[in-house]
Parts: sequence; structure tokens; C-alpha cells
Amino acid sequence: MGLMKTTNQDLPDDIALKVSHVSKDFKLPYEKTNSLKGVLFNTVRGKMGYTLQHVLKDISFEIEKGDFFGIVGKNGSGKSTLLKIISQIYTPNRGSVQVNGKLVPFIELGVGFNPELTGRENVYLNGAMLGFTREEVDDMYDDIVEFAELGDFMEQKLKNYSSGMQVRLAFSVAIKSQGDILVLDEVLAVGDEAFQKKCQDYFFEAKRQKKTIILVTHSMGDVRKFCNKAMLIQDGVIAKYGLPDDVANAYSDYFLEQQQKVVQKDNEAVRLEQGNGIKLVDVKTLVNGEEAQQLEINEDFDLDVTFECAKDIERGVFAVNLIDQQGRVALATSNKVNSDKETFTKGQHRIHFAIENVLASGDYHINIAAASGDDLLLKQSAVYQFQIKKAKLYDQSLTHPKVKVRLS
Repeated sequence: MGLMKTTNQDLPDDIALKVSHVSKDFKLPYEKTNSLKGVLFNTVRGKMGYTLQHVLKDISFEIEKGDFFGIVGKNGSGKSTLLKIISQIYTPNRGSVQVNGKLVPFIELGVGFNPELTGRENVYLNGAMLGFTREEVDDMYDDIVEFAELGDFMEQKLKNYSSGMQVRLAFSVAIKSQGDILVLDEVLAVGDEAFQKKCQDYFFEAKRQKKTIILVTHSMGDVRKFCNKAMLIQDGVIAKYGLPDDVANAYSDYFLEQQQKVVQKDNEAVRLEQGNGIKLVDVKTLVNGEEAQQLEINEDFDLDVTFECAKDIERGVFAVNLIDQQGRVALATSNKVNSDKETFTKGQHRIHFAIENVLASGDYHINIAAASGDDLLLKQSAVYQFQIKKAKLYDQSLTHPKVKVRLS
């Protein structure tokens, strides 16, 4: 970790950082062979001792002075590598990074701290590693200690600090350093609730003062709250760039696609059971007549259950429960809303539940039971799963939906 100070005559005054066509590859070694025979064999076959991993692929973007710029992406997407290139920890294989002013990277918590030194000594050591003179650290010192709330502990050795105290000191050094551009990784969003609130207040103030901050995070809430611009990286390329809401939605949609695949696979693996004279044939949720396993919040849907009776079933009751991810019953209903004297004749039947969707976002599964009077004929849990997507800008609490039932 070090302070990057670059004066770029080619950069306009309003540009804080420019990344141009940056690519980064890593060499991943194959299984190591120590024998001369193995080395010669691989050489004859033309096999290198490694494979190339293309982590970043021709990345270009600009950050203006005063931007609170969010970088998001799943683990392994390349965002941490990009951050280290911006911070001059890594050198790109191709492309360039131009910085206008002092850049203070703080992407690995506590790097440069010495546990045998006091808190005070570590502040000066870290400041020196960031490129500040002793006089500059003198000017920042009181603000750092005040923000960290460690005034009574600065003369103690760092090894005697709790992990939370070390976090507060490290974070305070980062954000109170008087650089032009601050680069933060989300690992810094730690500590107790009170300190996190203090950090959030700092971010709001930094945004108000138009400080230039680059924040890597998995929290779409933070992207929406703090950032005025954002970028989504997927598989080493820029997948989305622009307004925070658009980027956050694109990030969420990507994970919804992955979750949809899991839900679909789980549903396909379910074996519907044969009960006492009654058998489940099919269960699914529908939107506008088409199966949908991921629903928008407030999007009404139908639950269709098809079953087959081996004989006439008097006083038939067919019940379904929707269970949320906390195991709570979000909806309990049955065909008894129409009649308590229903007869299911021999053959196949379909019950259609039209559900007014006021469910909270999250994962749900369906439990089903069938009875004849007081005799339980069938009971099966988790016959089907579906999801309610999170709202784009808000969520809502759990309520109880209205249901209309039709038997055919």
C-alpha cells in the first residue's frame, strides 16, 4: 500500500482518475513437477508450466473530481484486482492509469501496522507509508484519534487492542488522511453498530463536500445511498456503467438469474408423492398463464395444483401453505373456502388459487395436504419453491394475501 501522486498534463482539471484499456493476466501454475523427466516431457509436448487467467480485459473509464464512485461485482469478477492496479499495488499487463493529485488507497485493513508499536507510533508509521511527512501527520493526528475514539489507548501497544479497536484506528487513518482521492474496500465496513453509523455519517458528509471517493462494495444499499456513479464488473469486463440505481439493479438481476437456476433445479428434483387414494401430479406458480418461479414484488400470481384420485373422496379438503424463509406460514388456504362438503370424484382434478401478492421479498416453499373429513390422505412438504424479488428501491413487511379458489 502506498500513496500515488501523479501530475498528468493530459488530464482535464475536472478528471480525478482515468483508466485506459487496462488488462491484467495472472499465471496459474500447473501441478508442480520436480523431476527432470517431467520437465522434459512437458517441454516436448509444448506444455507451459502455467495457464493464463485473464482477470481484466480492456477496462476503460473516468472518475470526475467530486464523484462518489461505486465499483460492484461478484467475487472473482476482477474488481479487487482493478482496485490494486488503481492503487499501484499491481501493474497492468496492458493499458494505463492516470491520477490527478494524491490518491490514498486503503484496501487491506491494517496493512503496515506493527503490533509491537503503540497506536500513536502506528499512525505515524502508516502515514509515512502513505507518503505523508511527519508535519502532515501532526496536522491530521488529532482528527484521527477523535474519529477512532481511542484517545485513552494511543500509548498502548497495538497488540493489546481488540480487533474492533484496530479496525477503528485503521479506518480513521484512511479517511482522515488528507488525500485528493480515497480508495476504500468494503472490508472497512466493519466494527460495532455505533462505529458503522459514524462511518456512514462520514460518507454522507464526504458526498456533501464533493470529495472524490472510490468504494468497492457488495452492498447495493450503500451504492444507492452514497454513490452518484457506479460500475458493475463481470468476468473482467464492464457490464454496466452509469447511475447507481441502474447499476445496483443490474447487479441484483445477475444474482437473480443464478438463483433462478438453483430454484428450477430444486423443483425439477422434487418427487411428488402418492398418498392414500390421492396422488400429486403437478404443482407450479403462474403469471399470466405461464410458469414463473421468480415474481416481482406486488405481482399477483396463480398457484396451480393438479392431483389424481384413485376413487371418489367425500368431504375432500385440499390445503396449501406458503412458508417463508424463516419457516413462518405466509399463507394458509384450502378449497374449503368454497364448500366444506366437496367431493373429489375419481380421476384428475386441478385446483387454481388466484393469489393477491402482498408477500414480502424472499424465498418461499409450498406444503400440501389432502384429507377426507378427519382422515389425512396426503401430506408433503416443500413440493415447490419460488421467490419474490426485492423491490428496486424499497421493500415491504409481511402481510397476508387474499386468495380466490377455483376447482376444475
